[in-house]
Amino acid sequence: MKLAKDCLDVGLQTNSRDPMLRFWGETIGLPYEELLKLGGGTHQHRHTLNTSVFKLNHARDPLPDSGPTGYTELLIAREEVSAPQPKTDPDGNLVTLVPAGHDDISQIGMVMNVRSLANSMAFYRDVLQGKPLSENRVRIGTTVIRLQERQDHHPCESMRGVGYRYLTVQIWDVDAEHRGILERGGREGRAPVTLGQTARISFVLDPDNNWIEISQRASLTGTLESSVS
Repeated sequence: MKLAKDCLDVGLQTNSRDPMLRFWGETIGLPYEELLKLGGGTHQHRHTLNTSVFKLNHARDPLPDSGPTGYTELLIAREEVSAPQPKTDPDGNLVTLVPAGHDDISQIGMVMNVRSLANSMAFYRDVLQGKPLSENRVRIGTTVIRLQERQDHHPCESMRGVGYRYLTVQIWDVDAEHRGILERGGREGRAPVTLGQTARISFVLDPDNNWIEISQRASLTGTLESSVS
């Protein structure tokens, strides 16, 4: 993939706006960027996450009990941290501050539960074209994904639900990248769609039905046009 930004963004959903904003803003110390109204009663509170974006999506209506995704633990590199410092947000999501360089993490990492290490490594290595770091770690841009095989892990049913729900890859041409992912064996979650003048996005699914947003953001690419005819 041709990345427009060398790190992945993280999307989380919640019904608990105020305590979650306090935790991520004050306890974790993520600077607040802006509020985006996504429609349907959902507001996206965007925070700076090193060079990534942490998207805290607050839903007005109760989120469905669709079960957890494979996205299990967010790892954030901090120069001032000498040993891993695990913390849990008000919704029960695990986030750990780690020393820069821990597990090759210079910015952020994501720990994922998977049913098959071999199948998931093949997806993130071959389909998303990440760089293998070890038998269970792959890097996309600067973001490290660490896979841990759990035979009792059940694929999630929906992107909607409480917790970490998706990762976002910022690229130059969503139509070309979406088509390329499908040609390499990925599955479509949602076909490309244009969101006003802001972005053109699509979603693909990994082997455990985890959602990955493919985003062509105008502020990064300068255009929402595609090279695909």
